[in-house]
Amino acid sequence: MDPSSTGIQEPFDLIRLSLSERVFVKLRGDRELSGVLHAYDGHMNLILSDVEETVMIVDAVDGTLEGQGTVAKRKMEMLFVRGDGVILVSPPSRM
Repeated sequence: MDPSSTGIQEPFDLIRLSLSERVFVKLRGDRELSGVLHAYDGHMNLILSDVEETVMIVDAVDGTLEGQGTVAKRKMEMLFVRGDGVILVSPPSRM
């Protein structure tokens, strides 16, 4: 599929086409979000609704980097995500 036929010329076009769709967002600090994208800006600040946050928590053993990992999840109705913490935004898959 030719990207120009879908209206995707720049990276922000992909975000624009994902408005009102469920997106996956990877954040600094081993945090991940899944939610419906309502708004964004040039700094990648995001407003999401119906959000599920997943946090990977690693318990260090004896000061080493190796340890047990646990996953914590929580749900939020609405969330503002500050753009400087965003690593990746993945739009919904389109088949």
